[in-house]
Amino acid sequence: MKKKQQFEAVIEKVDFPNKGICTVEDRKVTVKGTIKGQKVQFQVQKLRKGKATGRLLEIIESSPMEDAKPSCPHFGACGGCFYQTVSYDNQLKIKESQVKELLDSVCEGYQWEGIKGSPNQWGYRNKMEFSFGDEYKDGPLALGMHKKGGFYDIVTVSNCKIVNEDYTKILTCVLDYCAEQGFSFYHKMSHEGFLRHLVVRRSVSTGEILVNMVTSSQQTHDFAPLVEQIRALPLNGELAGFLHTLNDSLSDVVQSDETHIIYGKDYFYEHILGLKFKISPFSFFQTNSKGAEVLYETARGYIGETKDKVIFDLYSGTGTIAQMLAPVAKKVIGVEIIEEAVEAAKENATLNGLDNCEFIAGDVLKVIDDVKAKPDFIVLDPPRDGIHPKALKKIIDFGVDSMVYISCKPTSLVRDLEVLQEAGYRVEKACAVDMFPNTVHTESIVLMKKDM
Repeated sequence: MKKKQQFEAVIEKVDFPNKGICTVEDRKVTVKGTIKGQKVQFQVQKLRKGKATGRLLEIIESSPMEDAKPSCPHFGACGGCFYQTVSYDNQLKIKESQVKELLDSVCEGYQWEGIKGSPNQWGYRNKMEFSFGDEYKDGPLALGMHKKGGFYDIVTVSNCKIVNEDYTKILTCVLDYCAEQGFSFYHKMSHEGFLRHLVVRRSVSTGEILVNMVTSSQQTHDFAPLVEQIRALPLNGELAGFLHTLNDSLSDVVQSDETHIIYGKDYFYEHILGLKFKISPFSFFQTNSKGAEVLYETARGYIGETKDKVIFDLYSGTGTIAQMLAPVAKKVIGVEIIEEAVEAAKENATLNGLDNCEFIAGDVLKVIDDVKAKPDFIVLDPPRDGIHPKALKKIIDFGVDSMVYISCKPTSLVRDLEVLQEAGYRVEKACAVDMFPNTVHTESIVLMKKDM
């Protein structure tokens, strides 16, 4: 086997999230973007002792798992969804087997409770960040998602199926308006141009919509006429606010140098499990509101009896879990590094009439040394990369009897579980919760108890 050689093979298994494994010339080859049972053609990219990495060139034969027709006309070109040729039942089977295999690699003797599906397979997202660009070099203006496997080219997703129709109506309106105005888009290499992103958020419970136009400061424009065009659209929901954010950052992320309210307000409310949450343009909130209810109800069940307990909610975001536990706990202390999320958490706690929540802004690694209270129970919900090793040691040093770990990346979870188990914790039960239908991602929840 040599680099750049091409081979055909059948995918024998898939490691999380979509790393297909096949065998060629007694060598294990990893081919990303594949499904178990597919016959694929690939080109060798990297060679290591007994292993290789290949770049997918073509799917020659479909997998027996592929038992559905894509619902979205952009499938294949758009890099957003992966499993549209797979029925939702089979998607859940794939994700469940991947998470359980990872947990089995580091844990034993625990109760596996399977996977819980999202209440909605389609139209479930409450937030989308669309990018401006072109579909090919020097092509017409596009607005949508990055092309599959690409960084520069953009696919206009005017019929995206994982969002409410309101999103695509607004996307089409904004794209038409910007094309008529002759606006340029921001080029990632030259750092020149005006249009950067369109961010749309929608409350599932109220139908309120926030639209945020993100541009560079290289041009000025009054977007009031565009607001009127959006207000005239036959939307299922209602436009709550239109914002204009200036972003001159060199990186391709949505962030605010300045944000101006052009119409309405810069927030709306979402209701989850009887609680009310104020959502602002940049506050973190689970992107699947109905799925979040399944996730948090499951977590609450794992946490169990909390009366007279002090609970630490580490990596607390906007304080959703903390506020869910506060009515039946002595006190809940949330720690979150993003200051805006902490301010939102405090405001949400007031909205919900909760006076036993405390939210602290800062890095968990540094902040927990200064917290005077000692926890009886700890909830962990870290970002994708998991918990910093030094922070994990401090968490272990609290010596609580039980912890619940919620993870959006099971590979990070199992890495941290190895450390926790070495420190005397054992996994009692676990499950997966699918928050991201049609994609390769899933959430996991683990209950750990300290061996006495």
